[in-house]
Amino acid sequence: MPASPTVPVVSVRPVVLPAPGRGQDLQVRVSAPVTGDHLPVVVLSHGHGWSMDGYAPLADHWAARGFAVVQPTHLDSRTLALPAGDPRAPHIWRIRVEDLQRAIDGLDVLEAALPGLAGRLDKGRIAVAGHSWGAHSASMLLGARILDADGQPGQDLSDPRVTAGVLLALPGTGGQDLSPFAAEHLPFMNPSFDGMTTPALLVAGDKDDSPLSTRGPDWFTDGYHLSPGDKTLLTMFGAEHTLGGVAGHHVAETTDESPERLALLQQLTTAYLRTALHPGDPAWPTARAALEAAPSPLARIDSKQADQPAGRRSRRLS
Repeated sequence: MPASPTVPVVSVRPVVLPAPGRGQDLQVRVSAPVTGDHLPVVVLSHGHGWSMDGYAPLADHWAARGFAVVQPTHLDSRTLALPAGDPRAPHIWRIRVEDLQRAIDGLDVLEAALPGLAGRLDKGRIAVAGHSWGAHSASMLLGARILDADGQPGQDLSDPRVTAGVLLALPGTGGQDLSPFAAEHLPFMNPSFDGMTTPALLVAGDKDDSPLSTRGPDWFTDGYHLSPGDKTLLTMFGAEHTLGGVAGHHVAETTDESPERLALLQQLTTAYLRTALHPGDPAWPTARAALEAAPSPLARIDSKQADQPAGRRSRRLS
């Protein structure tokens, strides 16, 4: 991949945003390069149990290359130690989406909290990103909806301020595709991607065999195959759920640690975000061409345009 220029990164945490009705205010980390103006914003949603302090391989990489990265801590974070039986637990999926919206609403506050950042954000260029449950949360802002017990789509939580997404290991469809445990304990894992029209890059590992689904790794490609609009699917060869180590360097939950795979993911997601938020920037087509020209590529890219209808899922990934 062509190298991208980098600059030092500064962060501030926690920045607290008032959240009436949530039970506790929202804590957020803000990271940004020390130089540069008109910085596009990426709101990054962590996976289950993590916090604003996770996902440094992505947050730091993006910030060093010209993005302001906003990371809220959701209520499921281990750092908050929500007690068993907390009445908010069944609604955390929805509160997560509200956390992302609240972070966007609070960009003025977040911008002022990081010394030297004031006046440097481009609030007209916003993307959301997430991994696993975080990808599920982010997808709601792109137009995905939750089906109720009768198969009817719930409230549309899409946000017109968000113009692109990066969804890493996005869980697929519910119903018979869920394992008995997931069907019993995670009823919100029943998404419809019919309205997910916002352009997005979806990333799936071809060895990501989830205990939450009765299907194989292709479950994580449903968001690509079943949504309309401009979508790109990056299939990482040999990758499991942590995609080489997105949650952090040398963390215990990484089952497929691979510096090479992680570096490729960093570079490709950065290139996608640059072009998605700055149309005309050649970063993405350049990076894609480099991957496709590699003699032994670590991944494959598929894409579809807005004029192509959503289809059914493809064969299982091998």
